[in-house]
Amino acid sequence: MIEVKDLQKKFKDNIVLKNISEHVNQGQVICVIGPSGAGKSTFLRCLNGLEQPTSGQVLFEGQELVGLSDKALDHIRQKMGMVFQGFNLFPNMSVLKNIMIAPIKVKGTNEEQAKSTAMKLLKQVGLADKADQYPDQLSGGQKQRVAIARALAMDPQVMLFDEPTSALDPEMVDEVLKVMRDLAASGMTMVVVTHEMGFAKEVADQIWFMADGYIQETGKPEDFFAHPTSPRAQEFLKKILK
Repeated sequence: MIEVKDLQKKFKDNIVLKNISEHVNQGQVICVIGPSGAGKSTFLRCLNGLEQPTSGQVLFEGQELVGLSDKALDHIRQKMGMVFQGFNLFPNMSVLKNIMIAPIKVKGTNEEQAKSTAMKLLKQVGLADKADQYPDQLSGGQKQRVAIARALAMDPQVMLFDEPTSALDPEMVDEVLKVMRDLAASGMTMVVVTHEMGFAKEVADQIWFMADGYIQETGKPEDFFAHPTSPRAQEFLKKILK
């Protein structure tokens, strides 16, 4: 479903991503882990065209994203839901309107259908009673669940998560991870940049360990966490699992 070939990204003289080649199959859950500054968020943003690679290829269902017109890229991006660390909700809109706006504005969905879908999604993430509230009336965990519902409103084929729990208080993390577990169980293809090792162990089909700008090791969770092979992964796990 997603393939990257020799992906490189530079910011001035800083090489953030170094010749990465990997692929994501339909229905897979990939958890990308690694130390801060490894390039994980930049990698995720390259997958849906929010960042243009310096060189290499990014393909979605065989379609090359690099070099596409804005209109063509937007069409593909509709199929790839993105959830950010900071929620990115519209503060002047109700929860319901936050979820309805993209299908109406981007896909031309009529308001009645958009509302019906939004309410179903709010029920799915456990927030049907918050439809008429505004983002500043919600907890961090509730905001992130609304952000997930908003991404799902576009009926994506892939969900990309960029450290979705990093801005949350510890007691709010579980409510967001539950929604993500349910999505994974439903068969949604997901690429998740995360520092939640328990979630990665439980849900991921593959762990991609990133450090120093490239993916240094991949493997099934049970293999990676029990027997990491790269020295950098061994060092990382020793620090976070001690």
